[in-house]
Amino acid sequence: MGPVTLALFVGFGLLIGILFGFFGMGGSFLVTPALLVMGYPSRVAVGSGLAFVFGTSVIGALRHRDHGQVDYKLAAIMTVAMTVGIEAGKRVVDSLHAAGTADLVISVTYVGLLAAVGLVTLRDARSAGESSGVDLSERVQALEIPPMIAFRGDVRVSGTLVAGLGLVVGVLSGFLGVGGGFLLMPAMMYGLGVPAAIAVGTDILQITLSGAFGAFVYAKDGLVALPVVATLLLGSALGARIGAGATSLVDDDEIKGYFAAMLLAGSLAVATKRIGTAYDVEILTTASIALVFGATVLVSGAVVLAAVCRLRDGHADAWCRLVTS
Repeated sequence: MGPVTLALFVGFGLLIGILFGFFGMGGSFLVTPALLVMGYPSRVAVGSGLAFVFGTSVIGALRHRDHGQVDYKLAAIMTVAMTVGIEAGKRVVDSLHAAGTADLVISVTYVGLLAAVGLVTLRDARSAGESSGVDLSERVQALEIPPMIAFRGDVRVSGTLVAGLGLVVGVLSGFLGVGGGFLLMPAMMYGLGVPAAIAVGTDILQITLSGAFGAFVYAKDGLVALPVVATLLLGSALGARIGAGATSLVDDDEIKGYFAAMLLAGSLAVATKRIGTAYDVEILTTASIALVFGATVLVSGAVVLAAVCRLRDGHADAWCRLVTS
């Protein structure tokens, strides 16, 4: 790995760390697509994404604990259920690899899920909490399926439903090589009614444990690019602390808006790469890489600027009005 590539991955790790600490996602929803568009085999991209999830999540979990943004009961249930699901998802990937369709299926699934979750989250952020997601959480909380468990944020919901949700997200996590954050965070917010800040902190704690298991499953088969993961972690160590601190300064709707922007950018990047590869259009491959890295730079910068503007307590200039509007 040359010095330019090294600097690129360290910087990318710093930016992903900021987004990870802010959104409660281990960064694999960016790392895995980035490795795919850079030409890494799908199983190596998946395994490396999960390894990065584990390494960077430890730092963020400690930081969010300091801010009181972690629900330990919710994280424990999700971790157990997702661990079971991850193994099932990994077996699906192995089957697709044997059939020679892993790259296509994983890419298409990424595009669909990132776009769908991104659009739902964007709609909710733009409607200031008046979307159907709020009604869904009320209906879920009304289902009296034992055992009923009380969680932080005045949430009381069936532990059975929570475990079922974790199992489904775990299967998708093992299949796509993600810590589950880009699915689990909106699931907790819209499905269970957990406040965004608590969903972020709880998600990171769960990712620490399930990400460790997922990384082990792939690493034992030699499907983790250790130099890439180590280089990314150098930058993410600082970025995760910055992002975690920003969640206590930025309101829920802003968190959702930035989250949606990243998911939609990731979806577009993977779709562009797939089309470029299928029709041998080099410019589309280049565009997909620019989308992944460009969106990471823009959104992480907006997150930091929004936090700084909040710290300035109303001394807003044009840039502050732009990112907090």
